Amino acid sequence: MATTMIQSKVVNNSPQPQNVVFDVQIPKGAFISNFSMTVDGITFTGSIKEKTVGRALYSQARAKGKTTGLVRSRALDMENFKTEVNIPPGAKVQFELHYQEVKWRKLGSYEHRLHLQPGRLARHLEVDVWIIEPQGLKFLHVPDTSDGHFDGVPVISKGHQKAHVSFKPTVAQQRKCSNCSETAVDGELLVVYDVHREEKAGELEVFNGYFVHFFAPENMDPIPKNILFVIDVSGSMWGVKMKQTVEAMKTILDDLRTDDQFSVVDFNHNVRTWRNDLVSATKTQITDAKEYIEKIQPSGGTNINEALLRAIFILNEANNLGLLDPNSVSLIILVSDGDPTVGELKLSKIQKNVKQHIQDNISLFSLGIGFDVDYDFLKRLSNDNRGIAQRIYGNQDTSTQLKKFYNQVSTPLLQNVQFNYPHTSVTDVTQNSFHNYFGGSEIVVAGKFDPEKSEQLKSIITATSANTELVLETLAQMDDLEDFLSKDKHADPDFTRKLWAYLTINQLLAERSLAPTAAAKRKITKTILQMSLDHHVVTPLTAMVIENEAGDERMLADAPPQDHSCCSGALYYGSKIAPSSLPSWASPSPTPRTPMPAIGAPVVETSPPPHVMRVENDPHFIIYLPKSQKNICFNIDSEPGKILNLVSDPESGILVNGQLIGAKKPKNEKLSTYFGKLGFYFQHEDMKIEISTETITMSRGSHTSILSWSDTAQVLSQRVLVSVKREKTVMITLDKERSFFVLLHRVWKKHPINVDFLGIYIPSTNKFSPKAHGLIGQFMHEPKIRIFNERPGKDPEKPEASMEVKGQNLAVTRGLQKDYRTDTVFGTDVPCWFVHNSGKGFIDGHYKDYFVPQLYSFLKWP
Repeated sequence: MATTMIQSKVVNNSPQPQNVVFDVQIPKGAFISNFSMTVDGITFTGSIKEKTVGRALYSQARAKGKTTGLVRSRALDMENFKTEVNIPPGAKVQFELHYQEVKWRKLGSYEHRLHLQPGRLARHLEVDVWIIEPQGLKFLHVPDTSDGHFDGVPVISKGHQKAHVSFKPTVAQQRKCSNCSETAVDGELLVVYDVHREEKAGELEVFNGYFVHFFAPENMDPIPKNILFVIDVSGSMWGVKMKQTVEAMKTILDDLRTDDQFSVVDFNHNVRTWRNDLVSATKTQITDAKEYIEKIQPSGGTNINEALLRAIFILNEANNLGLLDPNSVSLIILVSDGDPTVGELKLSKIQKNVKQHIQDNISLFSLGIGFDVDYDFLKRLSNDNRGIAQRIYGNQDTSTQLKKFYNQVSTPLLQNVQFNYPHTSVTDVTQNSFHNYFGGSEIVVAGKFDPEKSEQLKSIITATSANTELVLETLAQMDDLEDFLSKDKHADPDFTRKLWAYLTINQLLAERSLAPTAAAKRKITKTILQMSLDHHVVTPLTAMVIENEAGDERMLADAPPQDHSCCSGALYYGSKIAPSSLPSWASPSPTPRTPMPAIGAPVVETSPPPHVMRVENDPHFIIYLPKSQKNICFNIDSEPGKILNLVSDPESGILVNGQLIGAKKPKNEKLSTYFGKLGFYFQHEDMKIEISTETITMSRGSHTSILSWSDTAQVLSQRVLVSVKREKTVMITLDKERSFFVLLHRVWKKHPINVDFLGIYIPSTNKFSPKAHGLIGQFMHEPKIRIFNERPGKDPEKPEASMEVKGQNLAVTRGLQKDYRTDTVFGTDVPCWFVHNSGKGFIDGHYKDYFVPQLYSFLKWP
């Protein structure tokens, strides 16, 4: 959420009265929240009124020699706020404008643009941008937008969570040339940055009775897409527009991935297709499509209805014939510069036809070139069909704008993304169900939260990625934010409320344009109006009345005619869903102390199975033998980097290996080793899972998804369910029959010796084939043992005995080992008989026989 304040002070030094103009560009979709001015000692302040009330007040006492208003700008995504005041000689005037906007993440960064056009040399010109991000700043830079004229003038000071950009050119630096009286300040100051989000997939922040949820996962494979480009080639596209569109399309086609499918539909009064069905994006097909597009000669009228219905037919047909990957994403991208002139001309009928024929797995994106196109129609068309519209400005820059838009939707990472919150403590949630999530962007959901009803806020997100079903749990940061914001004078303690209001009003404006009946529209209008007044912002339904203290001079600032796509600049137009029941396989972990009626799935806290094979600490193996009801232990002393096979069962296609890491330095001349990485391979499912102390990586074929230990999540891929509990455990279940349990041990980062490591637990009830082997696998078929001749040991606490196993007699010692599943810090003592010399005699062969070359190598047993 960005809040901007622009202040301008002017003195009339001439002997004549002068008109002073305050004319600033503000981003389209930003809400003006305040305006005030002081003219020759008299202050005018602004208040928000319903539009007709504002106009009536204005007509009663129009200010003399003063005007103000919002004018729609023809510049890219901007509006002008303009005030004109006539002031006497020697008089001073000061203007101050406040506006707020949501920053939407695009292509991996946030951009903040400030338009600077003072129109003359300014004795004092200063811009300050303060950025405060609790997640930490990943990068920040100020691109050169003035051909090097202001090289070195912007000063950036950046800390971990805060940054300040200062732009303060002297009068000499402002001059176009050393003896010019014209200013070189005529353009924009651009600040580009992103925040750290490697740690977790979402950030849920609660403050002052509101919550905001930012969601921007990155480490995922793109979902294949089926994409139809529908291009207007009517006569009005002749010249620069067509040339730029062709140039953009050539780049876009080159960017398609090999597993994408595509085709091109071009239309004027007729509709043509490059291919009648979708084809794979091979090099040959792309070259062919580019040649087709280059030969297009614009002419004739515009038949939008027929063109869209043809594109929809191609996608529907492919879907019905089973030619589309069920996990793929289907998109139509319409590029047009005008209204229909041929075929169906009625816009509402075209909208109805599209809605009637389009299947609900297709998203329609519309790009309107120039100002002759009915942009509101394109917005309704896209918002109604799971997409958005964007205006493209018809100039030399058209190609760049088209490519930039395509890049935003070129990498779908998730489908059917739904955000669930407990309905006992959460109300008034903004759109929380989205058809797609594209890489490099961000989904933002906000709502009201009542801390009286629940001490904690937990969200559950469900989605589908390229190869998996996903459930992510996020627990809100409850107290950190208040503490963080209170320490910075530039932080806005009200940002959660403002962001919620901004999203809600914008989404309501979009809903209003799609309202099916007049009564529904009136109801939405009433809500928007009340919210605009409550939150003191100028929207298409309100106006700002600016008046002096006496109330006898008034000015009016009105929003321009509506051109409000939902959340200007946002990539998503979602929908609202009631708290839904989660998929049956998703069992969320319980929230501390507070029930969550919103979640339909059963809440399970699985108590760990009592008898398991475990490997903990300095590879301490604890083997439980169910028939003898005994625990037998041994240690493996090896060196860092070695990979040990734990389970190798080629017949069932199951493999578990562990790679050793060493402590930071030896203790008592011995370097301890631990498992730092575990590899699980389920051959029949073609699924590999690598667990390190940093991340959990799942690969199937060429698809990869990565989770961090900061997430609480569940991922279902074919028959393999991976459940991660934040900073604690990973549970892998195969077909509900076999399970593997991995425990994360975190140590103090500055500990002189110890390192983070993993423990693994495998229930003895797991079913493997008779050929299963490995340091643990061999004991899934229990050897007979007999323990006899118990006697006092050298240490009175540790008695000794003889153990008969596999035809050998071994000396064993009674001792205690740790099971950390229920108490992760101190562990629970497990009594066991300890076999010396790295398990010699108890395990088959020598422990070195269990070394394997790679993390996913099966054991070759001699």
